[in-house]
Amino acid sequence: MSSAILDWLKKLSHALGFDTADSFPPGHQYARTRWAGAYFDIPSDTRADDIERRICEAIANTPLVFAHIENPTPRMQRVVIDVIERRLRQNHEREAAQLGRPADSRLRQPAHHRSRSGLAPGHRSHRGL
Repeated sequence: MSSAILDWLKKLSHALGFDTADSFPPGHQYARTRWAGAYFDIPSDTRADDIERRICEAIANTPLVFAHIENPTPRMQRVVIDVIERRLRQNHEREAAQLGRPADSRLRQPAHHRSRSGLAPGHRSHRGL
């Protein structure tokens, strides 16, 4: 086929939304932002606000796709930071809950009931026998 027909088919495919967007439309505030179209199934005729919303949803669901975005928008950056913060908080709460459980029942007793040796009252040391 001639190049004129291929160019025409490419433009038609783009106009009908069969093409996948890999950047914001020309003249958009974040026109430098690029992404791998394979990770974001966004038709080329999608409005810019919807493009950003869809990408942010994808980041929230699968944060690793953030690695496939060049020059992310501030909103995209906030989403990935929120995901990281939420996961750190959840891990911290899990670890705190695990650390909060005493491994030994003698640790559950108040400190003033323990002798200087660290044993609970009534326990004898085997030293000196």
